Amino acid sequence: MIGRLRGTLLQKSPPWLMLEVGGVGYELEAPMSTFYDLPDLGREVVLFTHYAVKEDSVALYGFLTERERRLFRDVQKVSGIGARIALAILSGVSVEEFARLVAASDVAALTRIPGIGKKTAERIVVELRDRAAELGGVGSPVARGQPIPADPASEAVIALQQLGYKPAEAAKMARDAFEAGDSAEAVIRKALKAALKA
Repeated sequence: MIGRLRGTLLQKSPPWLMLEVGGVGYELEAPMSTFYDLPDLGREVVLFTHYAVKEDSVALYGFLTERERRLFRDVQKVSGIGARIALAILSGVSVEEFARLVAASDVAALTRIPGIGKKTAERIVVELRDRAAELGGVGSPVARGQPIPADPASEAVIALQQLGYKPAEAAKMARDAFEAGDSAEAVIRKALKAALKA
């Protein structure tokens, strides 16, 4: 079981990143909540990890905080939710906001997160409402940075598609959110916030 990695950030292209630890490059999938606070390439970062083994695949997920990892694990205990939707939840809302939506039984807001339909949102509320106050546990970011990729708008479109939005929808979201000087992470954050309020 791999629970934590400390190493040099080699690549980041949402939702994927690569971390070099002792000469080995670990490829991890991470939510946008983690990407927002990653340091620049070549810098050291510590990630909490979740190692998942299935019949036909092995996956490693990375998180800047223990709180994110715990929420990622907790929501997958809800029937019908897998890693893809768990990542979409963390990419669409903060741990605190998710806990607030669950506590308030705000099914409508939960359905604005890609991959979550009304029935899934209702299951989330029913199965997690009693634990809303403890959702996510405790943790804080271990590293911060503001990388500016070469083409942030295009990178944001790709990331939004990987989060479950259709190509045309992702392109419109990124276009509406983009402002000169924005990083891809900033565009994605604004696009997801706008989608949640729609």
